[in-house]
Amino acid sequence: MSTTPLHLLRFEPIFKEKLWGGDKIKTVLGKDFGALPNCGESWEISGVPGDISVVAEGPLRGKNLQELLIAYGAALVGAKSFRENPQEFPLLIKFLDAGANLSVQVHPNDAQAMAKHACMGKTEMWYVIQNDPGANLITGFKQEMNKETYLAALTGGKIMEVLNIEEVDAGDVFYIPPGRVHTIGEGLLICEIQQTSDITYRIYDFDRVDTQGKKRELHTDQALEVLDFKRYDNYKTNYIDTPNEVVQLVNAKHFETNKITFDRRLKRDHSQRDSFVVYVCIGGACTITADEQQLELQIGDSVLIPALFKEVVLAPDTACQLLETYVPA
Repeated sequence: MSTTPLHLLRFEPIFKEKLWGGDKIKTVLGKDFGALPNCGESWEISGVPGDISVVAEGPLRGKNLQELLIAYGAALVGAKSFRENPQEFPLLIKFLDAGANLSVQVHPNDAQAMAKHACMGKTEMWYVIQNDPGANLITGFKQEMNKETYLAALTGGKIMEVLNIEEVDAGDVFYIPPGRVHTIGEGLLICEIQQTSDITYRIYDFDRVDTQGKKRELHTDQALEVLDFKRYDNYKTNYIDTPNEVVQLVNAKHFETNKITFDRRLKRDHSQRDSFVVYVCIGGACTITADEQQLELQIGDSVLIPALFKEVVLAPDTACQLLETYVPA
């Protein structure tokens, strides 16, 4: 057990060069990703092996999330998360900038991923921070499908004709369970909250080639095993953004996410939660206080509140918008 007390934790972003990336992580979120020509992702809090987040400031600066998990255990993540997986932080928080369409893809569930990859599956959600006019995304099928009709569309070059395309605006929310075909379209800046997993089955990549003239690998057989072919009536999350109230966006097995839009001081009681809490600033600026510790957030900033802190005070510097995420009991 470490002798250094736990603090509010802000981490160094992990920038990802992507074929489809752009520059909004710099121009909108104010993050300097250096010389990367196409920065597609900024991983804000990650326990993914090979991409473990490192504390950016304070007494624990330079420690990575894995070291903190070993040193503090349940005091960091909560008793339930630590009991279920003492080796890995359960969530991955990131921003994505789609300068071009991402590939059409799907993710396996926990059982499928564990059987094939010895890791957890991928449940995720998207919050649209900024959109170019006419920007859209894909989530699910627009008609009932099965393996035969899906393969016919895929091999016949008509896969885009059977996918559900949604035109989106800033503030839109989409929950993406395992098995749901999806992609983020050109012109969207998104905050993604997901399980700690990087398992993706690529279905269609718009026939693109990389800088060496090669097409990226597709995972047709793997995707066929995990796809949900059902058509759903509604794919977008409906919610009412109520000022100075906590509005639930996602209530799933692996995480719950709320949106808080506020222009006055709010107190959040987390005493009944057996979990860390992550706040992501998606607009404006605020000061967060917990156990006499303070941290300022502005758009693009994230903070991990360790599970041992049971009360958080949110004070807006300007009108502010936060996403609040934790692991359900």
